Parts: sequence; C-alpha cells; structure tokens
Amino acid sequence: MTAHYDAFAEAYAAENEASILNAYYERPAMLELAGDVAGRHILDAGCGAGPSSEALRARGAEMAGFDASAAMIELARRRLGPDADLRVAALGEPLPYGDGEFDDVVSSLVLHYLRDWGPPLAELRRVLKPGGRLLLSVNHPFAFHLSTGGGYFPIVEWPMEVELAGREAVLNTWHRPLYAMTEAFAAAGFRIVSIGEPPVSADIPEDLVRNELGGRRRFVSFIFFALEAAV
Repeated sequence: MTAHYDAFAEAYAAENEASILNAYYERPAMLELAGDVAGRHILDAGCGAGPSSEALRARGAEMAGFDASAAMIELARRRLGPDADLRVAALGEPLPYGDGEFDDVVSSLVLHYLRDWGPPLAELRRVLKPGGRLLLSVNHPFAFHLSTGGGYFPIVEWPMEVELAGREAVLNTWHRPLYAMTEAFAAAGFRIVSIGEPPVSADIPEDLVRNELGGRRRFVSFIFFALEAAV
C-alpha cells in the first residue's frame, strides 16, 4: 500500500489540492467541524501532502502529522517547512506519540482504506486526552451501492478507478455500512457527538455548481463524524 501511494504522490496531491470533492467539499466541511482550534495540539492522521495541517495551523493550532507514504510526507514538509512535526507511520500500527498527547485528531478520508478499524481507532484513542476529539471523514456508507449496485451490509473491498491530475490510478478502499462504523467507534471508547452530510462550501463558484454538479449542492459522497474520547 505504501509503495502504491508513493508511486503517484505528486498526482494525488495535485488532485487533492483543486478538486471539487476536496477543495470545496471535504476540506471546508472538516474545518467547520473542527471549529475554533487556536492553541489546540492536533494530530493529522494520514496527513498526505499536508493541506489540512496547513489550514488548521493558519487558524492557530499546533500541528503534528503522519502518513504511511514517505513521498507524501516529503510533499507535506515542502508545504509546512523543515521544522514541522511530520513522521512516516502507518495507521493501524503503534504510533510514535505518547498517551494523551493531543487535544484533537483529524483524519480526512483515511479509515476507508483499512479493512479492520479496531487497532487504528484504539491507537487514536490512546494518543488523545480524555475528552479529546476525533474528527474524521470517510466514504459515505451508501456510496458503494449507488456506484456499483453492490449490497449495503457486507464489509467488502472497493477498488476505485480514478484519474488523478491526468494520471489513472486505483484507490483500494473498503465499503463499510453505518452500523459497522458506529460499533467500531464504541468498541474503541468513543462517543458520537455528531454525524454530518454537509453541502458543498458556500465559496464554490456558481459555474462549478451548475456545470460539474448539475446544480446540486448536496450529494452522497462522504460522511463526517465528530467523536469524543470517553473519560
């Protein structure tokens, strides 16, 4: 998996920077979910090239981040500077951080790459302070059925063929129904604070709404969770 993403890190980062789903949907929604982060110590879990870390840092957060791809971390370091706390680490394995080190963890479109959510959620719970927040986005649980016609309830592999900045690639994701997500959160010691299905950002140009989204501002794509680490 790591070598797979290293191979198209530049293309992935370029697409993430400008695409409607990232620039005008997922990232603005995640920033709104985070709210006032001034002075908070936040871990960007699966930070990629660092756009979310950059945006949260600009709002006053003290950021750290990790990604399984060394190529992505190199891109993030170019963006955030040589002194940024960025590490190569894999979600699902022991993380190189202390217990209760962070006020918040943000994880944008990462968990759906993993079949088993137990170990990664347990590690994210470990590095959070009691009462800390895990803010995450994943593929919407109904998107698999809409896209493929596949069954809703089984947890199944979902390879997604995509074009990233003009380059074809396959993203190896897993479909997971909502009940399986919420059971995994509870088992890891999290309480659900909110579940979101937001519209695109109000800042999106009207011509993109009209020409690319067919006039829609809401659609099934990602789902957002705010979780609290149980005390």
